[in-house]
Formats: sequence, structure tokens, C-alpha cells
Amino acid sequence: MTVFPPDIVLENVPRYTSYPTAPHFHPGVGSKQFDLWLRAIEPGQTISLYIHIPYCDQLCWFCACATKHTQRYDVVASFLTYLRREIETIGRIVAGKATIGAVHFGGGSPTILRPDDLVALKIALEDAFDIRPDAEISVEIDPRDMDVGRFDALAAIGMTRASLGVQDFDRRVQRSINREQTFDLTKSVIDGARARGVRSVNIDLLYGLPFQTTESICSTIAQTLSLAPERIALFGYAHVPWFKKHQTMIKDEWLPDGTQRLQQSMAARAMILAGGYDEVGLDHFALPSDSLALASHTSNLRRNFQGYTDDQCPTLIGLGPSAISRFAGGYVQNETATATYERMIAEGGLASARGIALTDDDRIRAWVIEQLMCNFKFSLSDMVDRFGPAANAIIEETKFLTATYQGGLFTLVKDIFSITDAGKPFVRTVAARFDRHYATGSARHSSAV
Repeated sequence: MTVFPPDIVLENVPRYTSYPTAPHFHPGVGSKQFDLWLRAIEPGQTISLYIHIPYCDQLCWFCACATKHTQRYDVVASFLTYLRREIETIGRIVAGKATIGAVHFGGGSPTILRPDDLVALKIALEDAFDIRPDAEISVEIDPRDMDVGRFDALAAIGMTRASLGVQDFDRRVQRSINREQTFDLTKSVIDGARARGVRSVNIDLLYGLPFQTTESICSTIAQTLSLAPERIALFGYAHVPWFKKHQTMIKDEWLPDGTQRLQQSMAARAMILAGGYDEVGLDHFALPSDSLALASHTSNLRRNFQGYTDDQCPTLIGLGPSAISRFAGGYVQNETATATYERMIAEGGLASARGIALTDDDRIRAWVIEQLMCNFKFSLSDMVDRFGPAANAIIEETKFLTATYQGGLFTLVKDIFSITDAGKPFVRTVAARFDRHYATGSARHSSAV
């Protein structure tokens, strides 16, 4: 049993968008298991789709996503033929048994697609799946890609939520991460989306970037609040140059230290809350009327590979290179290398490369970690009600943890284990104490704050 180290602020831990986390996926769970899980989808079940577009026309040096830079659109157009073939293959396997309640286009930059290709992609999804008329259609937007044709194409595919990458409005910070984007451009894109009926806008921001200070990020927060987005995501920059080589363009000495990162995070959080937003989980904020805030207040908040969500669908099918699918039985991830993904699709099969099947112990720990990440607490009696005697071992771990660590980050009162206000910035570190795989893995992670 591990007790917290004294340098908890600097500890590197997973982001827990899944449990077990992706570094523990293995080739033993691949296309054969993916096919079985797809065929096991029950008639009438509502599922969600994630479509990964693995290209950007300009590579941001801070980015840790599975993407590649290209200035050649013929490469993108060729990729889309394989993506559509994957959609057709999975659509045949599912065989119309399920309806689609949510579709998320991520990347990379989905807005690198030309307008006619974006519309054609949505038509391919509609041909393969039964997409509900009220399905949420969310799209990650690079404001630098946008023009009238793309705005109209996003309206044509029924986009209901626009998610804009901003990161920071400070010009020096922008230059240091190769992401120059003015406030006026960002505002014009939000105005254009709203003029076409988009009812919800999310803005992604980062703290811990090179040359950021508490004062500069507060300036960015003030500008962001003036845009009145329905949601704000405030992430800590994950500096992982051993994993993403282009991050070597960002020198270590340009980065704030752990204490400065924490100060930036807390100052930005205070400003957002003062601006009338509700706190949602660890790093998301939403206006009180937004569905994400409502889900948080009613304990219906969930966490997946896109972060926090109010999407209650238990099954998520990922399409495109590196995309991860989630089932009751486990996770499966597509091949990350685009060329290999395309070859596997061309051979007429699925592109699954690795995954993991859940054990009973995994399911309990996944529930505990999601409860902590979403609600900052869990009930021992609820755990027993859900999982029966199998929960007893984790109950004993919980009692041992609270008895041996007195750092003020969490408490156990009666049967409720909860994160204190002081502990909330470190919820990932607390969650790691319930992660059976964490101590046995060799993966390197980003800073907890």
C-alpha cells in the first residue's frame, strides 16, 4: 500500500479518462474481441460515436494528441476513403441494432476537412447508423481553419456544440507554442457558429504553458469570459517530450514550476467561478443552465476520452486511427499509425490494435475512480450495493489509506470517502491510490496539477 509522497504537487499520474488507462492496453485484445463486442450490442441500445481526424495543417508544439501535420489535402482525402470503409464495416456488424445519441468529431483538426467532405462524412454515418434527430453533434474547431463554406457545412451536419481550441491569448505564449490566434478571430468564429444555430460553445484553455504567468493567464480568462461560452475547459499543459517529439521545441526552462502551475490554476479557477460558472469535476466549468452543470449537480456526470460529459451511453465506438472504443466488457483501440490503419481497413477487416478486457476488480476500481474524478467522493455502502462482497477488499484499502495518511486531502466519515477542498486539485493523485495497475506500469505521465 502506497502512502502519499511529500512532493505531491510534482507527482505525475494518469488523467483517468478511462480505467484501466491506455498504457495498460495490450495486443491480446484486438479485432476479434472488438467484433464480438460489437455483435453483442443489444437491439434498441443507444450508443455514441467518436470520429478521429488525425491531421492538422499546422502542428502546435504543445499538442499531445494523435495527429500529424500535412499541407497536402490529397493525403486527407485518401484517408477519408478508408474512414468511410471502416464506418461501413462497423455499421454492417452492428446491423442497425443501436441508435446513435451523440457524435463527436475530434482530432487533429476536423475542420481541416473541406466542406463537401465534411458533409459526405456525415452522410456515411447516417447510411451506416440510425442517428437520432436530437443527437448531440459536437465538433472540435481550429478557428484558423474557418471560412463561410466550413461554417455552412457544420450547420448542414447539424452541429449542436462547437469546441474551440484557444489555449492562451498572450502573443508571447502563442509564439512559443506555434499557435498564433487572435481574440478577434476567436470571437468571429463563435459569432459565426451561433449565427448558424449552435446552442453551446466550449473553449479549451491551458495553464502551465511556456512564459505563462498568473497575470497573463488571468488576462486570458478575462477575455474568455467576455465571449460568454457555455463551457470552459481549463487543462494543465502536459509536457511529455519523450512521447511527443515536437514538444522538444518547448524548452524546459520556459515552463513554470509546479508551484507556479498550481498558482495559475487556482487564480484562473477563482476568476471563472466569479464569472458565474459552476465547477464541473477537476478542470471543467459550465454555466448553471448548461447540461454539463446540471449533470454535475445530479450526480450524472461521466468521464470519457474527451473529458467530462453528460453523455450517459455506456457504449462508445471510436472510428479512425488511435480511436478508443468502450464497452461493458472492456476497451479496444485502433492502430495509431495512419498508414497501418489504412492497410488494415483495406484488407476488409477492423483496425483494432490493442485493448483490455475488464476483470471484476477493474470494474469496481473504475467506478471508484470515476466517482472521485466526477463527484470527489464515493460511498462504501453504494459500492457494496453495486458490486457485492467483491467490494470488501477495496473497502479495506480505503480504511487503511485514511488511517495511514493524514495530509488533509481526503476524509472518511461514516461510509463516505471524500476529497477535501484542499485536495480537489490533487484528485488524480488520490485516484491513483485506487489504481491497481499504476504501480506495475512503466508508462510516464504528466504532472498531477
